Amino acid sequence: MGDMANSSIEFHPKPQQQREMPHVGGFGCTLAELRNLMELRGAEALQKIQEAYGDVSGLCRRLKTSPTEGLADNTNDLEKRRQIYGQNFIPPKQPKTFLQLVWEALQDVTLIILEVAAIVSLGLSFYAPPGEESEACGNVSGGAEDEGEAEAGWIEGAAILLSVICVVLVTAFNDWSKEKQFRGLQSRIEQEQKFTVIRNGQLLQVPVAALVVGDIAQVKYGDLLPADGVLIQGNDLKIDESSLTGESDHVRKSADKDPMLLSGTHVMEGSGRMVVTAVGVNSQTGIIFTLLGAGGEEEEKKDKKAKKQDGAVAMEMQPLKSAEGGEMEEREKKKANVPKKEKSVLQGKLTKLAVQIGKAGLVMSAITVIILVLYFVIETFVVDGRVWLAECTPVYVQYFVKFFIIGVTVLVVAVPEGLPLAVTISLAYSVKKMMKDNNLVRHLDACETMGNATAICSDKTGTLTTNRMTVVQSYLGDTHYKEIPAPSALTPKILDLLVHAISINSAYTTKILPPEKEGALPRQVGNKTECALLGFVLDLKRDFQPVREQIPEDKLYKVYTFNSVRKSMSTVIRMPDGGFRLFSKGASEILLKKCTNILNSNGELRGFRPRDRDDMVKKIIEPMACDGLRTICIAYRDFSAIQEPDWDNENEVVGELTCIAVVGIEDPVRPEVPEAIRKCQRAGITVRMVTGDNINTARAIAAKCGIIHPGEDFLCLEGKEFNRRIRNEKGEIEQERLDKVWPKLRVLARSSPTDKHTLVKGIIDSTTGEQRQVVAVTGDGTNDGPALKKADVGFAMGIAGTDVAKEASDIILTDDNFTSIVKAVMWGRNVYDSISKFLQFQLTVNVVAVIVAFTGACITQDSPLKAVQMLWVNLIMDTFASLALATEPPTESLLLRKPYGRDKPLISRTMMKNILGHAVYQLTIIFTLLFVGELFFDIDSGRNAPLHSPPSEHYTIIFNTFVMMQLFNEINARKIHGERNVFDGIFSNPIFCTIVLGTFGIQIVIVQFGGKPFSCSPLSTEQWLWCLFVGVGELVWGQVIATIPTSQLKCLKEAGHGPGKDEMTDEELAEGEEEIDHAERELRRGQILWFRGLNRIQTQIRVVKAFRSSLYEGLEKPESKSCIHNFMATPEFLINDYTHNIPLIDDTDVDENEERLRAPPPSPPNQNNNAIDSGIYLTMHATKSATSSAFSSRPGSPLHSMETSL
Repeated sequence: MGDMANSSIEFHPKPQQQREMPHVGGFGCTLAELRNLMELRGAEALQKIQEAYGDVSGLCRRLKTSPTEGLADNTNDLEKRRQIYGQNFIPPKQPKTFLQLVWEALQDVTLIILEVAAIVSLGLSFYAPPGEESEACGNVSGGAEDEGEAEAGWIEGAAILLSVICVVLVTAFNDWSKEKQFRGLQSRIEQEQKFTVIRNGQLLQVPVAALVVGDIAQVKYGDLLPADGVLIQGNDLKIDESSLTGESDHVRKSADKDPMLLSGTHVMEGSGRMVVTAVGVNSQTGIIFTLLGAGGEEEEKKDKKAKKQDGAVAMEMQPLKSAEGGEMEEREKKKANVPKKEKSVLQGKLTKLAVQIGKAGLVMSAITVIILVLYFVIETFVVDGRVWLAECTPVYVQYFVKFFIIGVTVLVVAVPEGLPLAVTISLAYSVKKMMKDNNLVRHLDACETMGNATAICSDKTGTLTTNRMTVVQSYLGDTHYKEIPAPSALTPKILDLLVHAISINSAYTTKILPPEKEGALPRQVGNKTECALLGFVLDLKRDFQPVREQIPEDKLYKVYTFNSVRKSMSTVIRMPDGGFRLFSKGASEILLKKCTNILNSNGELRGFRPRDRDDMVKKIIEPMACDGLRTICIAYRDFSAIQEPDWDNENEVVGELTCIAVVGIEDPVRPEVPEAIRKCQRAGITVRMVTGDNINTARAIAAKCGIIHPGEDFLCLEGKEFNRRIRNEKGEIEQERLDKVWPKLRVLARSSPTDKHTLVKGIIDSTTGEQRQVVAVTGDGTNDGPALKKADVGFAMGIAGTDVAKEASDIILTDDNFTSIVKAVMWGRNVYDSISKFLQFQLTVNVVAVIVAFTGACITQDSPLKAVQMLWVNLIMDTFASLALATEPPTESLLLRKPYGRDKPLISRTMMKNILGHAVYQLTIIFTLLFVGELFFDIDSGRNAPLHSPPSEHYTIIFNTFVMMQLFNEINARKIHGERNVFDGIFSNPIFCTIVLGTFGIQIVIVQFGGKPFSCSPLSTEQWLWCLFVGVGELVWGQVIATIPTSQLKCLKEAGHGPGKDEMTDEELAEGEEEIDHAERELRRGQILWFRGLNRIQTQIRVVKAFRSSLYEGLEKPESKSCIHNFMATPEFLINDYTHNIPLIDDTDVDENEERLRAPPPSPPNQNNNAIDSGIYLTMHATKSATSSAFSSRPGSPLHSMETSL
């Protein structure tokens, strides 16, 4: 059996199978055959392979490929394979066409109202009442004498329609470009995925899309399999197939038991080679996607699957002793079908704000319309005493339509439909720019969440360090070398053993290649720690390649691959004499415990006792670790040929080792990291290092990076100690204990993936401190997946990261560098600020426009700002301003303030002060102009003009001044934290300058040449200068406002908090009930234990009492004796049936409790649970009523029964 463990199994095929049947294109298998084959699993699949092909190499022969050499890299052959078996590409769903997007934009309610109003207005303007308009209809037709102006009634309707079309096209175009950008991003992510295949005997990295059927692919720890295949040879391969089967247990794969590898599954351990048998739409994942109607849902599915697996992972990590596990899975399955949009912090706040503003706008517009109509009706029919004549109906209706349009425009101006636009533009712009800063954003909202980050949990290797490792110290043959020893200084036996141990016991895919450029460093390919060791071999003037050629990979007898639990790797080879030799390498403190001998300076064995080990740790390993070196121990063991050990009993096999050497590997800190970490700390972000390394190494590196400073109060813990501190006696994690540890924790060493997940989850769930924490996590390994998922923002490494990590992350760092994270923080804060700037600007305009339209309409029956003008203002302030303000580039000063946190409102006091301050200025100016403007400018008053009268200069001046004030206020809005210099850095944003100047230009055109459609009449130079002067006044006024200290204005309210608990929608609540938070579940479990304990005490007391008084008291009902057994038998009944009895720890009404105390307890649903019931009340009131009720103990109070039984 031993021999078979790794080599593919040689079956003796039946002779008739050897005649290869000619198939399509000369290959021995059809597409359908392969598809059917891939649907089988385990033993069935093996049987099918034996029957049809003899064995896996038979299958390779049919597919015209060699298990060792791979395909010949010739393009015709590859092309032919693609034509017959398909490409490795799943076509995405068609993107929405531009017209579909236009249609979607038209669905906006306000726009629909406007369209209706405009169409009605158009229709009525074309309807001429029969006969000449009589005097009877009042002064309706006044002013129509002006050269046929009456015919121009249609212009207003048409203009509204035109502006609606503009808004729709702009929105649609934005959506379209966003979609396009997103697709570009997606395809970029896909192109960057490469996979290792063997072609012509060479290892090549090819893009995933270039894989073909018949390729021999290398699979290794951390890969996401890109196609289906059959395993040819594997070492200790374990696969996570949960994405296809939903089973979270890892599946062992081996060539002789279960060789089927499926696309979309993750390699969790081990390595191997497979022959690709199905790609693209014919692979298992492809078939599922085709059933789903392919790609569009694909994105959501991925996201959703990611979110779902997160749940699964968490469940796996903390097995619950209750029936909830099963139910949860059922629910997971049910919920998987319901798409759930994850709302980011910002979106939550914005949605809420927009709804509030919209409601206010609706009320205002309704009031406006009602007042206008009433005023008109009373004026016409009551004051003038006219009668409603049939022929006048159309004229009156026209008036009503005009009022309606005014009302709608108030609504349009009030509703900030530019908000979503601003967010989208801002995010899309940031994401595009972040690409240049080496941040590839996978989920748009991650970008903005990053600005609120308060903690970063970072990996050490590769993120804080360069991940270019070299051996700098070693301990060989009883000597500690501070630099690389000369080969002549070492005994040949030691040197030979060392070279073999390193060359053989490392992944054969790890190599050191000559440098690409002259004078550059040699290229390290594969695992960096192994590269360091291979580099050590080269420094000792030996070569690892000949050793590997002598013992190729398929001659390796057994491999125990590295994983996060073992923290070591071992390989067994067969010796020429029939015996076996095991080479092992791993973390020094772990492997040295398994060593019983060590090689002395002559290369002979001498005993290695625990005392020697402690000596070695003190004298060799700790000094190395304190220099920031990672220590690796290299050891071996020989087995005799007489009796073969049981290879599956790993602890026996990897024991009684002989230590060859201990080496210290340096991984230098990236030069730019200390500065980046200093910036983070200045910005109020705590950086924590979570690493698998030795605690001394970790502490040394943390000090070099500036994560810890001497003399500060901080904690550096090892994983074991960390777990000891946060778990109670029963081994369960307690949030209170965690809250004592994490605030000071800076370094977590020798940590397992579970520890990382626990820490991240603990920090996120923690409610201590003045604000909730927002946590970012960086990771590169497969084992970091759970933590990356759990974090608010997960960063995966683009170069060193495994596919699993990338899949779980939100942002991919394309250069694996910590400084890019600081850039992400800057961009995130910038997004937040951009949106706040936009809000400040927009709300000022809103407040002013709404009040002007409202009061104007009520006093003069006509809004001073016409519908079309309002729409133009809306266009400026929504679309253009969102473009101008959302594209401000970030500045270093963003990193000087503390993060906002989860619950800080969008509109701060300062912003509220600015909004109201500017509104006051603008309203004063506009009302002055409205009521006394005609005297000041010496022009005709525009108030009370009849229907269809030509536009007046008076109202044009008001409109123009309004727009000028907005333009200058836009410059004010660039600063939201009360800074003085609003022009600071204005030229670094060309878009802003272009938009402000462009708007100004268009405004001139509208006023001078807009005429009837825009209700404008041309103004003189002097009038223009006045408008400008008033506009510039905004800037001066801005300085005045900045002088008023915000702290004095206690009356100002902040607005735009995150959605509160009470305001969750019903759906969210329903879902919320399903996903009980883990913390909550821990609480419930705690409560159950507490009730259980209480119950036992009560039972024991009763037993004792029963013994004491042989009289049987009426208090105990006989059934209650079985109470304890009930608990033991059904530990989960509490959760299922009695959830309503368990007071979740929240603010249950106090009054309700008081009443409950007075009232006798409700009769328990099951007599056996009497104790539980009283236990419940006890937990709630033991403290509150200890003084009152306990002593007065009224009969009937729950405490009474307890007391009596005591």
